[in-house]
Amino acid sequence: MKMGIDEQRSTKMEITNVNEYEAIAKEKLPKMIYDYYASGAEDQWTLKENRDAFSRILFRPRILIDVSKIDMTTTVLGYKISMPIMIAPTAMQKMAHPDGEYATARAASAAGTIMTLSSWATSSVEEVTSTGPGIRFFQLYVYKDRNVVVQLVRRAERAGFKAIALTVDTPRLGRREADIRNRFALPPHLVLKNFEGLDIGKMDRTNDSGLASYVASQVDRSLSWKVQLDINSIPWFYKILINACIIKGQLLYMLAIIQLLEGSADCSLYLDVKWLQTITTLPILVKGVMTADDAKLAVQVGAAGIVVSNHGARQLDYAPATISCLEEVVKVAQGRIPVFLDGGIRRGTDVFKALALGACGVFIGRPVVFSLAAEGEAGVRKVLQMLRDEFELTMALSGCCSLKDITRSHILTEGDMHRARL
Repeated sequence: MKMGIDEQRSTKMEITNVNEYEAIAKEKLPKMIYDYYASGAEDQWTLKENRDAFSRILFRPRILIDVSKIDMTTTVLGYKISMPIMIAPTAMQKMAHPDGEYATARAASAAGTIMTLSSWATSSVEEVTSTGPGIRFFQLYVYKDRNVVVQLVRRAERAGFKAIALTVDTPRLGRREADIRNRFALPPHLVLKNFEGLDIGKMDRTNDSGLASYVASQVDRSLSWKVQLDINSIPWFYKILINACIIKGQLLYMLAIIQLLEGSADCSLYLDVKWLQTITTLPILVKGVMTADDAKLAVQVGAAGIVVSNHGARQLDYAPATISCLEEVVKVAQGRIPVFLDGGIRRGTDVFKALALGACGVFIGRPVVFSLAAEGEAGVRKVLQMLRDEFELTMALSGCCSLKDITRSHILTEGDMHRARL
């Protein structure tokens, strides 16, 4: 792989940790693009807290344990990966580097881990698949036009993607003031490739944020856990069947039958999260859960997993750090479905802390786009390798030979220390 001049220049300084890539990315990228990747919502308190919260969790290492062999492999939704560190969906990666999502896909595959492709990628699901083998998930927003959603899901299935990561925390876009100041819009030479050829509008330059305007016009704000049924629009013979199914708790199956017979979802019967399960056999991760209440609902609707996420602190400012919400979500899940963490991961020690609090794995976002901007595919590979090496070292120094050895007793949280003082 041949590096460009800028990429060669960035390697002159020896990069020793993931955080150092951000400064390089800031120097190389146009301000509008760097700010889009780096900024959070409003005062950016949550953006800072996503990192600071990790620093308040301390270790309780065990000693005199044979750690000559350490196994970091794990299984996610039935797929074996080399480590519990995966790539989160990050939009518009060709703004960071011409290879964009191609480079990220190749780096993830080389590292033996999972890449999640954003709906708003600048490379399509088919293009990413063309880079070669790999385990890939597809991140999905639910559009007002449900036919668009069906098309996206069908294409992801045909392209060999293994799961859907349904983002549920974006009925509206958070107030990202850097994007407003910069009048953020997708550079004219780039397109959202998954929507090419679909008549759903473009992300044009506006008086504030082009992305915010796009989301307001396209993403379905009514997405909810609730069952909404317009019974008057359904033929009488279906009403009888639906009533029988409601009594037996089989409404989901009735919806599938109606859609099969009618050939569409025009009966105005919406089950939102469950509706997705009628159009795909892929497992569905619910991404954006922050509370025990929502975790309980995610389990009830049959989600295959939960991603604890605050959207990179880009939605509701003064929401807690994701690591601070993790344990309550894990307790509700009770091992029935896996729980993953997204947000604030910059060190292998962060990965260990997340697993000690019950996460089955973590997703990284900004480190990927910053390293992509700095060094292309080589940068993403190095980020994954550095996090892997740091995580392995943390396991060894904590006395853990495999992921199952990492337990709650290996860490101390603020709550633990407070209770100890009482």
